[in-house]
Amino acid sequence: MKYKIDVVRIRENSITLNGWVLGKNPESKAEFSVEDEKHHPIDFQYVPTRRDDVSQIYFKRVIDRDFGFDIRFPYERGKDYYLVIGCEDRKTRIKYNEELIEKRSSVAYKRLQKIKDLMNMETVRVAADFWKENGTRALILKSRHKLQGLDNDYDYGEWYELTRPSQEELDRQRGAFFEYEPKFSIVVPAYKTPERYLKELLESIRSQTYENWEVCIADGSPRGEGTERILRRFAEQDTRFKYVILGENKGISGNTNAAMDMARGDFIVLADHDDTLTEDALYECAKAINQDPLVDALYSDEDKLDMDGQALFDPHFKPDFNEDLLTSVNYICHLFVVKRELAAAVGGFDAAFDGAQDYDFIFRCTEKARRIGHIPKVLYHWRCHMNSTASNPESKLYAFEAGARAIKAHFQRMQIPVDSVDKGVDFGIYHIRFHLEEEPLVSVIIPNKDHTPDLELCLASLCDQGKYKNLEVIVVENNSTDPETFLYYERLQKKRSYVKVVTWEKGFNFSAINNFGVKHSKGEYLLFLNNDVQVIEPDLIREMLGYAIRPDVGAVGARLLYQDDTIQHAGVVIGFGGIAGHTFIGLHQAENSYFHRAMCAQDYSAVTAACMMSKRSLFDQVGGFREELAVAFNDIDYCLKLRKLEKKIVYNPYALLYHYESKSRGLEDTPEKVERFNREVARFIGYWPDIVIGGDPYYNPNLTLRKSNFALRDLLKEKIGEPYNLEVYLPYMDPAVREQVSRQYQAAKKG
Repeated sequence: MKYKIDVVRIRENSITLNGWVLGKNPESKAEFSVEDEKHHPIDFQYVPTRRDDVSQIYFKRVIDRDFGFDIRFPYERGKDYYLVIGCEDRKTRIKYNEELIEKRSSVAYKRLQKIKDLMNMETVRVAADFWKENGTRALILKSRHKLQGLDNDYDYGEWYELTRPSQEELDRQRGAFFEYEPKFSIVVPAYKTPERYLKELLESIRSQTYENWEVCIADGSPRGEGTERILRRFAEQDTRFKYVILGENKGISGNTNAAMDMARGDFIVLADHDDTLTEDALYECAKAINQDPLVDALYSDEDKLDMDGQALFDPHFKPDFNEDLLTSVNYICHLFVVKRELAAAVGGFDAAFDGAQDYDFIFRCTEKARRIGHIPKVLYHWRCHMNSTASNPESKLYAFEAGARAIKAHFQRMQIPVDSVDKGVDFGIYHIRFHLEEEPLVSVIIPNKDHTPDLELCLASLCDQGKYKNLEVIVVENNSTDPETFLYYERLQKKRSYVKVVTWEKGFNFSAINNFGVKHSKGEYLLFLNNDVQVIEPDLIREMLGYAIRPDVGAVGARLLYQDDTIQHAGVVIGFGGIAGHTFIGLHQAENSYFHRAMCAQDYSAVTAACMMSKRSLFDQVGGFREELAVAFNDIDYCLKLRKLEKKIVYNPYALLYHYESKSRGLEDTPEKVERFNREVARFIGYWPDIVIGGDPYYNPNLTLRKSNFALRDLLKEKIGEPYNLEVYLPYMDPAVREQVSRQYQAAKKG
């Protein structure tokens, strides 16, 4: 017999236990009883629940059995109680009292339980599969990351309680006045909704601190399974609750459209029938709309709510609007708010995309919206249960295929030709392959100083193993001292007619060297490449070019791995380490990153020029790399100059290389080099104080800047908008720039 008690709660005069139990035979039935402290049986309520996740783990298939349980029994403080579980020929007795329950709620106990939870059959099976596919070293690294995660400063439940609005703040919101008070129509499709869940949703709306709203519910449940009793009661108490009984199930899209037809508000708010909103959700939406009247659509962060409605977990802290991330995964989800006129103009929900109907609707709304806002706060609790796509493979496949159709329809409307929309790292993650009408000349710019074996490996992997052939390679010779290097150049140009070696005769300046290389190139597209990389993906050029040819894209970056298959680069966040840094450094490529971000094509503020593609026309327009930044942050500065032209910087994880970093140039390990580095950082901050101090729009302010793994922000050490070591660089700035940056910095520190 195996069992687990997932949740224990004391509520007034009762105890509720949620968990699961099973025997060796999947047909075996568990038996329960509850005893008082003298082991006399007492009455209890028992509700069986499905636990498809448990049957998948232990029997490797979904079994039509209720392995889960919800047990509730009367409780008197100060007394002991026992839950007795029997299955097959085994029986166990678990003791409960106030002291034990309190102990099991402690941080130390939870941490111990997390460790125990890792030591189960699922962990063994997953670890074995991971080891077979990726090897011992990768398994050790993944295990270390798992254990490090147990020692985070907060679990999410604690973090949420510390950051949620206080009662004082909620009271202040109730008395607040907005110049424009939009009316929100909360649209809810209902179908065989458990009364308890619907009631929790409606209560969460009734508790809103902002009061100009209406609820529009369309119930498509079969006769006798509807929610009219609950709906009628709420409507009688408050006329803002409106509903219609459809008499038939019109499908998720039809039911939603029926609810939307009832709406008379200025904005539509989409909500599922079994989720809940935070008390300040509509207040924050009204506030965002008043701050930017051009906002036609907006969304918030979200988390998940357990079936019992007591535990919050798995928060999703999202970036500001990220068009390419949206085509990789529906990261917007909830809470989604759209102007009613816009929702009507795009035609509401389309039943052809049922399974991903909200994904398709979000695409059509964001395509037409003047501006898309993002509220970096959790305003929506998404109830996660066994029928959701989070745990049901069949519904995952159904939703995945509908999502792929929604993406294709989006690109068709945007007139961007696509060859295929394939499955990415998981269901719901998509790999877009763009269509190329032709193969334009790509000029590859590679600075080189000695290290000819590295250069040869780079060229062989790019040109010999690579599939794209319309290339020219400009090798910029940079102060080599080994005579063999120059003999190699002669042999190289004879062997590879598309390679040209040009000589840079001044001192090392990464920006100037690359600018010099571009002057000797002819291609319409430029690929900046370090000499210490090795191409893994043979279709690298096509993967990058698919994005680079789009008129809205300024530069495209790649996923770079260290030699041990851990991540060296998966995009750049302004603010990491105080200034800027790469995401997910040190994570093994086979490990899951934060919401699979390392494996999603998406927009970032910058990417590394160790492998970066850009249009020549844009390169010329912004003046190439800034030569005042000889060593540090020149590639990030270049990307920010492109963003100033309203061009996107795209990270494509399917463009994959190894990067044997800094072999050629060496480390910043002398006082002179450190001084130069600090001076260049100071210049970079002077060029871009708004994003350095104000925060990266493609990163969420609730996440840490001290690590690259998208962990929760440390509430004791990190203040939003405060790069923690900016003072180090202020002395290196010109006086005028220093004064301006210092003012912005002090304002940020004050919040």
